[in-house]
Amino acid sequence: MQLNQSNLSRLPEELNPPSYDRSRIKAGIVHVGVGGFHRSHEAYYTDELMRSSDTSDASAWGICGVGLREADRKIAKVLRNQDCLYTLIVKDPGGDVRTRVIGSLVDVLLGCDDPMAVIEQMASSDTKIVSLTITEGGYNVDPASGDFDTANADAIHDVQNPQQPRLVFGYLTAALRLRRERGLPAITVQSCDNIQHNGDLTRKMLLGFARMQDADLVKWIEDEVCFPNAMVDRITPVTSSADIDYLHRQLDLDDAWPVTCEPFCQWIIEDNFSNGRPEWEKVGAQFVTDVTPFETMKLRLLNAGHSVLGLLGSLFGYQTIDQTLGDELFVTFLRGFFDDEATPMLDAVEGIDLGQYKSTLIERFGNPNIKDSLARICLESSSKLPVFLLPTIRRNLEQGGPIAHATLVIAAWCYYSEHHTDRHGNPLDVVDEQEAALQQAARKTIRDPLAFIKLESVFGNLAEDGRFAETYEHFVQDLYRNPDVSILMRQATVNDEAKDKPQI
Repeated sequence: MQLNQSNLSRLPEELNPPSYDRSRIKAGIVHVGVGGFHRSHEAYYTDELMRSSDTSDASAWGICGVGLREADRKIAKVLRNQDCLYTLIVKDPGGDVRTRVIGSLVDVLLGCDDPMAVIEQMASSDTKIVSLTITEGGYNVDPASGDFDTANADAIHDVQNPQQPRLVFGYLTAALRLRRERGLPAITVQSCDNIQHNGDLTRKMLLGFARMQDADLVKWIEDEVCFPNAMVDRITPVTSSADIDYLHRQLDLDDAWPVTCEPFCQWIIEDNFSNGRPEWEKVGAQFVTDVTPFETMKLRLLNAGHSVLGLLGSLFGYQTIDQTLGDELFVTFLRGFFDDEATPMLDAVEGIDLGQYKSTLIERFGNPNIKDSLARICLESSSKLPVFLLPTIRRNLEQGGPIAHATLVIAAWCYYSEHHTDRHGNPLDVVDEQEAALQQAARKTIRDPLAFIKLESVFGNLAEDGRFAETYEHFVQDLYRNPDVSILMRQATVNDEAKDKPQI
């Protein structure tokens, strides 16, 4: 059976289709970047809210998805063919699988085809929130200054062509200009990306672009538009052909692009909205005054832990996160990193038992039914590790704490960046905006063991710290002699257990 609106009432109970009237839903949210994570997270929470019998205004919060680039055409076509319906496949660690058809997404637009349609949707009186999952690169941050990259070719184009933008900030500026001209209230711009202080960053980048194109609009944005920071969490691997086949085989359903995820789901949001918001707290989201401690906890544990397993596991020859944690050495190493290096550098988080949180992370990572690929985890490591891992190293250096686990990960990243192979010589798929610079720096390691960590665009001045440099040099030289990373993992664990000994 084809998944679409006309077949919705015919779907079996196992698919848990929406029971609410989708014809009554208005698009109160415009979401840019309708990928797997958005569909397992914000769209899921919104669908859950619409199913809630005590929520009378939920129909005002439907989602209009937006793709800005040609690369978004495939998902847009699939969703349009399915009346924006899709299946969420939730896989428990114990093997249970639960399916649910999500109905909160009600329309999909392509900016590359009709930019004004997207701008008008953002400027619509129905729209209250524009949310984003555009990944780190979409924020157009100048790595040297941390400001909006005014030299970006798309940014220059958008300044000169306000009705045909390419960047999300061009679309937002054009829509906000229309809202002001029409006397409409401001929207909330809500980042759902895995970036520290994502709302603050979004605000900074939008204002940076607006100053280039429309200086008169800047003050209105500063005064009227809210940008709540948020922490988002749900492991959502890339959809596989096996997921599509599962629906065919088990439930006789034709869904061209379902989404697979873990059961765990978390959304912590600062309660700072311009013009109303959905009551997501009724379905599990948590609204707080300051998301910083929750955000830091997740970045330094979950996201850093992913990178630890991703780089070391890839070099060892594993393919997926659960496969890596099937090896007790990796479990011990990860727990050592969590307990000895990351946790002591975290502030207390209200309502969170860090010991339980870390145990839950290891259980989630080890879920054998998720099969999250290490290649996905290692994507764009140059934008991840400076946020996820390097702050832990820096704080431990400042306070005399252990650094062996994290430093070994950096040494493994150097080998990975130069050779693009695991320890057996099998090729690794390296995708990184700074791939050329990383590989060039790593290739100098034979002549200069510190060459990789001297790449200032990633590491800043970290190579100037004597203890870090010594520890890193020891690991990277041994790794280049023998890329069996398990030997050094055991050594790092032993050294961190001996707290009063040098970290090499």
